Amino acid sequence: MNSKNPVLRISVFVIALFAGLSVTLGQAGPTADVVTIISNLENDAVKADLADNPDFYQKVLSEDWTRGDSDGTYFTKAVLLNLMADTKSIKTNSEQISELKVRVYGDTAVATYKDTYDLVIKGEHRAHSIIVTDTFVKMGSEWKQVASHGSESK
Repeated sequence: MNSKNPVLRISVFVIALFAGLSVTLGQAGPTADVVTIISNLENDAVKADLADNPDFYQKVLSEDWTRGDSDGTYFTKAVLLNLMADTKSIKTNSEQISELKVRVYGDTAVATYKDTYDLVIKGEHRAHSIIVTDTFVKMGSEWKQVASHGSESK
């Protein structure tokens, strides 16, 4: 092979360029798919809250899920599901998420967003905007939320 041959050098460069592009596109595809999956789960959670639907959380939360709430309370999956089972204990009047961003790290994804809601929980009215961080892990073929934390937004 003669390295001074310009046609050969350009051909090698173009092959390398396309090889690199196909690797980049191959990596972007699965990440984009995960971003869509997690974004859909976050939006479906709002729909579940508005419909008082604990079945969504039964499916999506890992068994050892915890949430640090903006009022300083920790919730487990069991506590949340028990709370939602009694429709007099919790009622979401309105909820909207914004500024949703999902970052993917292999089989882990972190979603951050602002959540603005109006609800009644255990007889206490809460209308706040909070910032939230949710952590998801791929378990088998499903994405499960393993942790959540919300803090008062300024």
